[in-house]
Amino acid sequence: MRMAVCLALFLAMLELSAVALSKSPTNLHDECADDHNASPLSTTFYENTCPEAEVIIFSWVERAVSEDPRMAASLLRLHFHDCFVNGCDASVLLDDIEGFMGEKTAGPNLNSLRGFEVVDAIKSDLETVCPRTVSCADILASAARDSVLLSGGPGWDVLMGRRDSLGASRDAANNNIPAPNSTVEILVAKFQNAGLTLNDMVALSGAHTMGKARCPTFRSRFAGSAISTGPKVNLDFLQSLQQLCSGPDSNSTLAELDLATPATFDNQYYVNLVSGEGLLQSDQVLFTGDGRTRQIVESYAVDPMTFFEDFKRSMVRMGNLGLLTGKEGEIRRNCRSIN
Repeated sequence: MRMAVCLALFLAMLELSAVALSKSPTNLHDECADDHNASPLSTTFYENTCPEAEVIIFSWVERAVSEDPRMAASLLRLHFHDCFVNGCDASVLLDDIEGFMGEKTAGPNLNSLRGFEVVDAIKSDLETVCPRTVSCADILASAARDSVLLSGGPGWDVLMGRRDSLGASRDAANNNIPAPNSTVEILVAKFQNAGLTLNDMVALSGAHTMGKARCPTFRSRFAGSAISTGPKVNLDFLQSLQQLCSGPDSNSTLAELDLATPATFDNQYYVNLVSGEGLLQSDQVLFTGDGRTRQIVESYAVDPMTFFEDFKRSMVRMGNLGLLTGKEGEIRRNCRSIN
């Protein structure tokens, strides 16, 4: 019964999302349509081969998020970290084995990425129902959308048809994924190198409205002169971070990326930036470091629907990066290893 209710909610939210997109300003609607038309992916890719695919993925994500609300942010982050390394090909899921080093032990991922067991459970279920059909890369894309939806955020049609990589790149993971102390210039460059715009960068950064981070990732917020100088400095907030991270075991201490609504996908992240309460340096610089990004931050802070529409569009754009389709790559039986 509960599954039926969740599925009804899932389908209703997707229908509302489609209506909202149809009412977007003409230029934005055309841009979104262009993204869809340019993609070799399809919303009906598994219609005949595995029609249960999205329902199965949603049910597992719903279970995982109900047991651990933080898992929504973790599954969303898996999709991000996958797409920024040679495209959305599930390379981030490959385990290290003798003679092969994957991306899980790269700096941005080591002791940081979570959710692999959830992906394993989804894949195992799908392999029972539709063997060798649904790619791990498509699982990541769909689970990211479901995580946002289940956390109160918008839904969107996930384009399917990705195939899984036959390898991974630890070096690319170290070099391509933006560091938490990045400047605006570095952020813009890394997103542009991936094929995304400045506006995509600010919109996708809003994913930090959920989740947690360890002290080493945000110490730059209160180190040196940062705690006493600069525009819009929130001394009380910085001093609270400094106190939180002052203990002997602080390297493993976690802080909420958004103290106000930590498990809800909303626009509070941008409200926090305006108030000087961005946890990561790479977050706060979107407001303090560049007039172009500040203007977008301010617009999202006052208008959550604008943020939701831009976030959906940017997620579709990111999901189109570096695709393997057709006969490229493979459909893994186990997301942790090539066949």
